[in-house]
Amino acid sequence: MTRPILIRGGRLVDPSRQLDEVTDLLLIDGKVADVGRDLGSPDDAEVLDATGLVVAPGLIDVHVHLREPGQEDRETIATGAASAVAGGFTGICAMPNTDPVIDNQGAVGFVKAKGEAAGLARVYPIGCVSVGQRGEQLAEFGEMLAAGAVAVSDDGHPIMSSQLMRTALEYARTFDIPVADHCEDMPLAAGGAMHEGIVATRLGLKGIPAAAEEIHVARDCILAELTGGHVHLCHMSTRGSVELIRRAKEKGLRVTAEAAPHHFSLTHDRVGDYDTHAKMNPPLREDADREAIRAALADGTLDCIATDHAPHHYDAKEREFDEAPNGIIGLETALSVALMELVVPGRLTLPGLIERMSTAPARLWHLPGGSLARGTVGDVVVIDPEATWTVEAARFRSKSRNSPWVGEPMLGRVRWTLVGGRVVFSGAA
Repeated sequence: MTRPILIRGGRLVDPSRQLDEVTDLLLIDGKVADVGRDLGSPDDAEVLDATGLVVAPGLIDVHVHLREPGQEDRETIATGAASAVAGGFTGICAMPNTDPVIDNQGAVGFVKAKGEAAGLARVYPIGCVSVGQRGEQLAEFGEMLAAGAVAVSDDGHPIMSSQLMRTALEYARTFDIPVADHCEDMPLAAGGAMHEGIVATRLGLKGIPAAAEEIHVARDCILAELTGGHVHLCHMSTRGSVELIRRAKEKGLRVTAEAAPHHFSLTHDRVGDYDTHAKMNPPLREDADREAIRAALADGTLDCIATDHAPHHYDAKEREFDEAPNGIIGLETALSVALMELVVPGRLTLPGLIERMSTAPARLWHLPGGSLARGTVGDVVVIDPEATWTVEAARFRSKSRNSPWVGEPMLGRVRWTLVGGRVVFSGAA
């Protein structure tokens, strides 16, 4: 039994009910008990003074790499969950490209049990589409869902076979779960280290053309129409992809898509002189692509923001650019980057940002949270939108430090994160 908590006097932003007003929030037994002005509270309640702060449904990230099992030197489920709550995330979906991969009931159960043992953010396992992520034979979706999986994906390994993707969408439709796809035409992208463009030419690096992503986006939209299945397109990075998704949505197809903070904030110019903290897949693109991603988040063509949190050991990134692994961590910086890049310039309202980072992912992936209506789970983030801070690698809760924002000034910080009506993170006042 959790102690009641009264969050008093904050600006409560709940896109699920179009609510944006200064009010109180009462949590009892891990759930939202009441919302209203001047609420009374039980005698033993803990009171959090949210005056001047924003109170919102806890953030949900549908694309996180937690590395466990097999790569615990980079991250563990516990350290990833600690990183998540420090960034305001109350729910995270763990991609299955671990070692061994999460392609069976026992592996899914392992991730779920480790997440529950950590007692921080809710950890939702994602199962593989194919056995061993080899792209040949479907994994057993039903057994993985029974063990706690919420979606399937071969992320990190594009599903090259259109027949396998078709079958996966048909099979997933019977369970009403998304198939999350990493869109990349491997032969077209082969050997590429960054975006194909003027910067790659200057640095003498082989580039990855935008078409490598867009070919698979087009195919997946066609297969969504053919099957009626729900395809979720991971980490969109190009203006061409945005237009394809927009057309698919106009046709009413079950296509949803995400954008990562690095793709709406940085461009290939950030690679500079071979900065491996600017190396990811899909790569950072051009300014026109970044602007298209921002506009698509604003108009709803891109449904949600997901970090693609990808921890790597220090030594791995300290290599030649061609040889360094792709990916950066992002759980602890995502909210601030989104506030600075989307809300401050007026591209999104604050309620619009909470919609993209909480309400939409909960709704689209059928996850708890995303709302502060009475009776919903008491997953809450309290944000100081005016707080300024500087990213310090030593302060990351993640095991890894591979972030392009180390040393950068940030705006907006998490004051409290609550999961199931319990404070799991308390930041500086």
